[in-house]
Amino acid sequence: MQEAKPVVARAVQADRHVAGDSLPAQVQARYSTPLSFRVGGKIIERRVRIGDTVKAGQTVALLDPTDLQDNLVNARAQLDAAEHRLVFARQQLDRDEAQARANLISNAQLEQTQDAYASALAQRTSALAQMALATDHLRYATLAADHDGVITSEDADTGQNVQATQAVYHLDWTGDIDIACDAPEATVNALAVGSKAHVTLPALPGRTFDASVREVSAAADPESRTWRVKLTLTSPGPEVRLGMTANVTFDAAGNAGNGQSYTLPVTALFHRGEQPAVWVARKGDTLELHPVTIARYDERTVSVSSGLHDGDRVVLQGVHAVSAGEHVQVVPPLYPEDFPS
Repeated sequence: MQEAKPVVARAVQADRHVAGDSLPAQVQARYSTPLSFRVGGKIIERRVRIGDTVKAGQTVALLDPTDLQDNLVNARAQLDAAEHRLVFARQQLDRDEAQARANLISNAQLEQTQDAYASALAQRTSALAQMALATDHLRYATLAADHDGVITSEDADTGQNVQATQAVYHLDWTGDIDIACDAPEATVNALAVGSKAHVTLPALPGRTFDASVREVSAAADPESRTWRVKLTLTSPGPEVRLGMTANVTFDAAGNAGNGQSYTLPVTALFHRGEQPAVWVARKGDTLELHPVTIARYDERTVSVSSGLHDGDRVVLQGVHAVSAGEHVQVVPPLYPEDFPS
């Protein structure tokens, strides 16, 4: 009888998430954009302040238009000159074409006239483009909100010279809102898009709002080591205002699908073709390859959302040195902290 091969394995349990634990959160606009001029210049007027509500198309700030108006005057003069040159070139071409038909001038002279006309036509086209560009630049000296929303920051002062695209305000759009919180590692592994939660707001005592996870950050914040989680309220209502503080409580069955997830070290992951899988030691200590679904990949772990059950003994390392049906001897990891469960 072949001697059993030792493998490092551990019985897995579904990630635990304690119902009732809450995380601090804040009401945020789903979409927030900086408002900036498309040309540089000196700000001569700001018409809104932090907290003001604005409508799409409403003017919020103005640049000094003097230089831009001068550019427009110059472009208009260049266009007028180009128009005159084009008219003259057209008349000269008509005369030379008539004389060429009467054999009064050479073909070389006619070609020169045709070339002068083509050049005048191109200069007129260029002058038209410069005129349109100068007109647009003058229009860009007026900064308008592109959506309904609320001004959340003032980033430039009256009298300040700003560059093109430099933020003057930040605008939170009216409409869709998010509840944003920062989840620790113990919580984030039990979350996925669609996970259910309940939200309370101190400003609205006695009310609880249903919510679902819309987005889970793919990476942790390098300083806080937490993951940003954004939730969508099922029925927010107008009383839920931007900037309100909130508390989020996730349901115990936080994951979509079977409501369970299993955190494994990345060393446990095997692949059958393109399908992720893990080795499980069944009764009799023989190995079976179980296809699994990966909900998320982290730096050292993976979160398995389907394909495993509580108590399954999963091989944690050496997964490429074993085979299906192989008789093994299960050995616990020497350093359990290196293999998070």
